[in-house]
Amino acid sequence: MFTGLVQALGVVEQVTDARDGRRLRIAEPTVAPQLTVGESVAVNGACLTVVARTSATFDLDVGPETLAKTVLGQLQVGDRVNLERALRVGDALGGHFVTGHVDCVGTIHAATVTGDWLTMVFGFPPRYGELLVPKGSIAVDGVSLTVVDVEDNRFSVMLIPHTRDHTTLGFKPPGATVNLEFDLLAKHIQKLFNARSRNRAD
Repeated sequence: MFTGLVQALGVVEQVTDARDGRRLRIAEPTVAPQLTVGESVAVNGACLTVVARTSATFDLDVGPETLAKTVLGQLQVGDRVNLERALRVGDALGGHFVTGHVDCVGTIHAATVTGDWLTMVFGFPPRYGELLVPKGSIAVDGVSLTVVDVEDNRFSVMLIPHTRDHTTLGFKPPGATVNLEFDLLAKHIQKLFNARSRNRAD
């Protein structure tokens, strides 16, 4: 479990294809020394397991399912990624509950700067539209954000300067893809509502 508050920007140092998956080596000298083999780290919002580390880098294996449903398969050496260690008991919950299980890939439709603020519009598969409401929460590349407006297949958010400057969203251009994870509570409510609707129909 995560909060969607990015702790550091890492850099992809090595990408190795292996066993129908991929191994990523991430360089980030402030995070790597704190990690232990076997713990979870969110990389652009996708929960991965640390399989090796040094004082400045750590390795993660990305399986076929994750490669198919996230943007991690597009990462290349030199790319920057959002990093967050797993939430520990007693940690402050500053964002919202983020599982690290990406629902789908979205696309940046627009990025508009107004003063210090950055408004971004994202496209997403319409079937997820019921999970979004204005002022609700969503994780974009692992960043906890508040939804501003929602349409059938797009939504907008506004980034404060800190988020713009300290996450990948500040430098991704229109047309770039992102990992999307919709709010966990919204997904549970949708499931309960659909089950009740089916029971009434029966």
